[in-house]
Amino acid sequence: WSEPEFAPQGYRAFLDLAAEHAAYNLITTTLRIPKKELTDDDVHAQIKEAAAYARRRGMALVMDLDVRLARAAFQQAHPDELQEMLRLRVADLNEAAETTITVTPETPSDHYTFRATPYVPLAGRLVRVYAYVRGPEGIEPETVQDITSTCRVDQASARQVTVTVGGGAEAKGRQACAIVAFRHFAPDVFAPHLPSFQRDLLRRYADCELAGACKDEWGFPPCYDGCPAKNDYWYSESMAAAYAQRTGRDLVHDCLLMYLGQRGREGERQAAINQFMELCWQRNGAIEDDFYRAVKEVFGPQAVVATHPTWWPNPDTREFKKNGLDWWIATRDWAQTDEVTPFCVRTALAKKWGSPVWYNMYYSTRLEDYRREIWAAALSGGRVNFHPFYPSPPEAGSPYEAVMRGGLPRGDCRIRLLNFISKAPLDCPVAIVFGHACAMNWAGPAYDDVGLQVADGLRQAGYPADLIPADEIAARSLVLDADGFVRYGPQPYAVVVLYHPQFEKPATAAFFRQAAGGKTTLLRVGRWTAGFDGRPFDGDAALPPEMAVLPDVNACVAAAVEQLRARGIAPQSPSNQAVGWDRRHLAPAAAGRCRLLDGTVILAAGEQDAAGDPIRTSFEVNGRKVQVDCVGLVAVRFEEDGHLEALAAGGLRRFET
Repeated sequence: WSEPEFAPQGYRAFLDLAAEHAAYNLITTTLRIPKKELTDDDVHAQIKEAAAYARRRGMALVMDLDVRLARAAFQQAHPDELQEMLRLRVADLNEAAETTITVTPETPSDHYTFRATPYVPLAGRLVRVYAYVRGPEGIEPETVQDITSTCRVDQASARQVTVTVGGGAEAKGRQACAIVAFRHFAPDVFAPHLPSFQRDLLRRYADCELAGACKDEWGFPPCYDGCPAKNDYWYSESMAAAYAQRTGRDLVHDCLLMYLGQRGREGERQAAINQFMELCWQRNGAIEDDFYRAVKEVFGPQAVVATHPTWWPNPDTREFKKNGLDWWIATRDWAQTDEVTPFCVRTALAKKWGSPVWYNMYYSTRLEDYRREIWAAALSGGRVNFHPFYPSPPEAGSPYEAVMRGGLPRGDCRIRLLNFISKAPLDCPVAIVFGHACAMNWAGPAYDDVGLQVADGLRQAGYPADLIPADEIAARSLVLDADGFVRYGPQPYAVVVLYHPQFEKPATAAFFRQAAGGKTTLLRVGRWTAGFDGRPFDGDAALPPEMAVLPDVNACVAAAVEQLRARGIAPQSPSNQAVGWDRRHLAPAAAGRCRLLDGTVILAAGEQDAAGDPIRTSFEVNGRKVQVDCVGLVAVRFEEDGHLEALAAGGLRRFET
């Protein structure tokens, strides 16, 4: 919603179009408008009217009721609970003169601030200054000195903090690190009153005929490069208290350790990073879960909680800093992702939430991308949530409008025929269980590597895989079932790859020792020489000897494929389309064959026409020959005795078996 939707009955334009031309029964809706917040009476009144009108048109609104759309109200209620950014900046000290260090803030912005105030800095303050001697292996630990009281603060404002460090003989050969905090126009993720404020906001809309509520891309304000220097840390006094409670340590001092390292304290540095990153993803996940439960309490058990927890679509450094990669614990009714999220994540989240399909919210500047996305999704157990055309809607009479009126909606309708015959997700016979702590630890052996190359290699061979963090073991979501298979939701795995388990906790080793006696083949990539606390740990010996250790990604993929073929597991169509933004991964082609967990086999074809290409072919399903003449899609499932159990097809002319 922007200004037009706030005109009298301005919401009707879109809802009338959707009611007349689409099959939607749920519409996710959010605000993108300046100087209006969810706590405003006129906003509440307009949303209430729109929700009632949508119901009359046979639809229901799932409204974005996130606290970020009420930031001014949160600031007024809790002015001391806003998000801070801790910035660490270093200067060489001058023996002959004073040294001045000036630190300036950033102004983060994202889709929640579009047409609204960004996460502007509101104040700046000096937190601490350390002096030290820094050698080739990092800071010399015995030289670290807190010199805050001897420094002069020349300026402390929202625009910059300037601090002056004295010279003299003590400055010779030393550096100083000024640690500055800027307060931003955003609720602190660790704010004590954040959950209660969020619940009050939901209750404010309890009198509206909403079908649920959205929390979209939750987390800290965005950082678009993941901070490669590691000299910025999201911070607050509440966060520091939570860190001290779990570690007994000072977060500000540990930020210096995490940033520059100290000679002889590498294990301690690794442990601090592990603790800090885990603290972040667990807190963000707890907020997501509390929102989920609150929506159900306010709007009823059937209320919908949307949308996707993914912000940056790659599970990489940007997402680490945003939410600690909490995707697998951000509670949702259905698996939901965004943009170019890797398919191994989409399918894994479907298993986690018991979701019959996954949904991927999608936009592009090219119609060709929409065509590829809807058919690739169908061949991976998913559907597409369409954004409006980006950056602008199609003009009347343009080729864009012609495709929207024709091929794309028709193709989408054909894909939705699958909803009538199956509620099972894609069959992915392999799980890649990656070390969450190791992937996020920039002082470890496999930083920024969650195993996507393994997933790509398996997809190229026709074996889709689910990507799962090892934390799901301790959460008891990844389990050993009664039949002896490692299982995630409804999916039993023929092969599990443990990927870079460095810094894992003992529960991971115990789980795989138990699983070694079962029916799942266990493989591993990466050593395990240190525990979560950074201390030496012989994880290699703690893991079962039955778990084969592979030297690299290629060897791992080859071993997994060999096991799958030996078990007689037929491949699905290989994925060979490179997609993504700055990092590419493999997606299914717009034509091919896949298999769902309930045995449904799907053939889809949309390489030429978004509405679907002709399918005239013969194929086998569990040894039974099928001949078909249709358009876009055919899906079939047989009973054990060979009788046809379910059939869906677009433009069907002939089906014989």
